[in-house]
Amino acid sequence: MNSKKITKGITSALVLAGAWSMTVPASAETFTLRVGAGHPNGPAVYVADVANYFVPEVKRRVAEETDHEVEFVEGYGGAIAGVAETLEAVQSGILDIGAYCFCFEPAKLFLHNFPYYAPFGPQDSEQEMQAARAVYDKVPWLTDVFETEYKQKLLGLHGWDNYHLGTTDPWEKVEDLKGVKIGGAGPNLPWLEFAGAIPVQSTLPDGYLSLQTGVYNGWLMFPSAYLGFKFYEPAPHYTQIGFGAMGVNGLTMNKRSFDKLPPEVQKIIEEVGRGYEEQSGKSLNGRQKSGLEGLQKVGAQVKELGPEARAGWAQSLADFPSRQAKEADGRNMPGTEVMNAYLGAVADTGYEWPFVYEIKQ
Repeated sequence: MNSKKITKGITSALVLAGAWSMTVPASAETFTLRVGAGHPNGPAVYVADVANYFVPEVKRRVAEETDHEVEFVEGYGGAIAGVAETLEAVQSGILDIGAYCFCFEPAKLFLHNFPYYAPFGPQDSEQEMQAARAVYDKVPWLTDVFETEYKQKLLGLHGWDNYHLGTTDPWEKVEDLKGVKIGGAGPNLPWLEFAGAIPVQSTLPDGYLSLQTGVYNGWLMFPSAYLGFKFYEPAPHYTQIGFGAMGVNGLTMNKRSFDKLPPEVQKIIEEVGRGYEEQSGKSLNGRQKSGLEGLQKVGAQVKELGPEARAGWAQSLADFPSRQAKEADGRNMPGTEVMNAYLGAVADTGYEWPFVYEIKQ
């Protein structure tokens, strides 16, 4: 047979095969992803929103919009990784997707805790999440570092609702807290300097027993978790101070796991991740309200710190944002840029600080 005819025949066959492959969908697959968090589903709002929003929404959309399916192996409450292990678990691939507070990564994610460095900020979680997102959009380093340093992709932000203070014993004036041991996540412990309290690094899973046994006599905690973890039992005195809502949680995905998925599945996961963030403020506000109401129903003694005492407390921390910005700068992080961006973003929400911070050069 003529070689030109053979070549022409092969070429035609390849073209037809290519055209056929373009019209036939890729074979359907079921992808199994491990998702987890160190905190339990329920008391921790950011985890509840993973279980109740992100997971079912991804499953639904992938099933309805693609030829594939996604199944999740869910491990919350430290079943796969603890609160201080989740970033590393996602990085190594033990978890495909992890939700965690940046507060438990004080070295690796020091600057991502920027809302903690300007306390008494937005009391409303929707305002706070709006401000946090604006900072991430303005300073891409905050997003990029997850991929460049920790081999994962930031899918969405989340946070904590407004922080207050629960104690085992009643108190009237801020001075009454002097010498009292109070637990906290870490980045928020400097808030106690003004009160003269003794800060103790701790985590939510340790809180109940530590309050019960006197390891510390107070907890810096938002009402959703204070109620959910039943801290009101050993520490029934809960004072609304208004340290602010904090956009310091995130949902991330291992980059290798993400890259293995078909583009249409990747797109859905990214969109649902952003949806998880967009609904976070409303979700947190709802739990702040129900948490305060719930504490009153179970007999906790709930009161509110007066505005003058609150303003004085905020003013006592005037140098804290600048100090943290310089610390981050010294770690080759854009600390001054991020803190200035955050103060500006909060101002853009219309929130009025009890004391206006400035980042000193």
